[in-house]
Amino acid sequence: MYFVYIIYSEKFERFYVGLSANVRQRLKTHNAGRVKSTKAFIKWSLINVEEFETRIEARIREKYLKSAAGRKWRKTYLGM
Repeated sequence: MYFVYIIYSEKFERFYVGLSANVRQRLKTHNAGRVKSTKAFIKWSLINVEEFETRIEARIREKYLKSAAGRKWRKTYLGM
């Protein structure tokens, strides 16, 4: 199973969309500052997780959520 997740840094009002087989461990990695693109915005909170059977399906969803349409979806359905 693969998961697409959205994390949020309240202090910096920033979102990050990612893909992982282990979301809890990945969140720990983000908050430990071991991810170059997120380390400047620590403390991250998990706000959404979606489960997929294959990595390909998860990657397609991740790419969508990173697009303009995906950002609009996030505002509509997550209120953020």
